[in-house]
Amino acid sequence: PQDQPDFVNGAVWLRTSLLPHQLLDELQNVEQQHGRERLRHWGPRTLDLDILIFGDQMLDDERLTVPHRELRNRDFALQPLLDLKAGLTLPDGTPIAKLRRQCPDNGLRKLPPADYP
Repeated sequence: PQDQPDFVNGAVWLRTSLLPHQLLDELQNVEQQHGRERLRHWGPRTLDLDILIFGDQMLDDERLTVPHRELRNRDFALQPLLDLKAGLTLPDGTPIAKLRRQCPDNGLRKLPPADYP
């Protein structure tokens, strides 16, 4: 949303033995441990962990939609996915690269890698 400050976004690619809802529970626990309070939809947050895709699975229920409901509209989510795997497609076969080309550009900037000890 436009009424919030700029933010850093990233993506990870991982293997898990967890089911999608179990992974969601774990991610929400991590958010809470980092001070996340869900006061309003799309409100400011200290940390936001989303499941964008989950293999070739498609889910849509009251807790979780995979692929993520807003993925097609978010350059800040599409670009990191492409950075991880250039040829990635959605479960329906739609190339992520095609979605990125169709998505409005919000002035993304790629940051240099962080220097951790």
